[in-house]
Amino acid sequence: MYFFLLSLSILGLGSISTIVPKSIANCLWDTRTIYYSGCVAQVFFFLFLCSAEYYLLTVMAYDRYVAICKPLHYSTLMGSRACVKMAAAAWASGFLYALLHTANTFSIPLCQGNTVDQFFCEIPHILKLSCSDSYLREAGLIVFSSCLFVGCFIFIVLSYVRIFKVVLRIPSVQGQHKAFSMCLPHLAVVSLFVSTAVFAHLKPPFLSSPGLDLVVSVLYSVVPPAVNPLIYSMRNKELKDALMKLIAWVQGQHQ
Repeated sequence: MYFFLLSLSILGLGSISTIVPKSIANCLWDTRTIYYSGCVAQVFFFLFLCSAEYYLLTVMAYDRYVAICKPLHYSTLMGSRACVKMAAAAWASGFLYALLHTANTFSIPLCQGNTVDQFFCEIPHILKLSCSDSYLREAGLIVFSSCLFVGCFIFIVLSYVRIFKVVLRIPSVQGQHKAFSMCLPHLAVVSLFVSTAVFAHLKPPFLSSPGLDLVVSVLYSVVPPAVNPLIYSMRNKELKDALMKLIAWVQGQHQ
């Protein structure tokens, strides 16, 4: 679990670092410019880190399923080598996904100006600048991506259906509480990630406005990776104890 949490933390930190520093710099210097190469890099790394994070959350759902539904086989199915391979597969899938999307997006001629109406380079807003004939190629790739997204989501849902069936049959309340405490942080992270992303890209057209689009983009691009460590750390007794010791030590230094 901690190995996957480490990977998830790295991905979250990377996705925030891709867009937030540039946005802060633009605010401080009162500018909205970004070089073309910088925009390409921003799109690639944001897609790479976010998609790898989603694939890793899917892998973590399987990890929870094996831990609760097949505990006697956990060390065999989820050994250190298997965990490394699964995490590597999530990272590699995210890399290939981002490479394909980025290469296809920026191969489309932009004939509607060079102003992206967003605080970072986002594919839907870049496509608004493209010629209509070339837009269909990326649209087909977006449909494929949506199917992949839905497939991972269905896998997560089915995993938790099996998990809850097993948990509800546990005779002791303490055992049920331990199982739920293992699953609820992951469920909260997945729900936050999926709900904000779906609302950002599938909200009704009549709800679209520059201000709302900006708020929604912040919700799905910044809030989930920033909140993930907080959600997971709340159930970690060792982390809470270490934090309390650190606070006590700081207070002691100031006295």
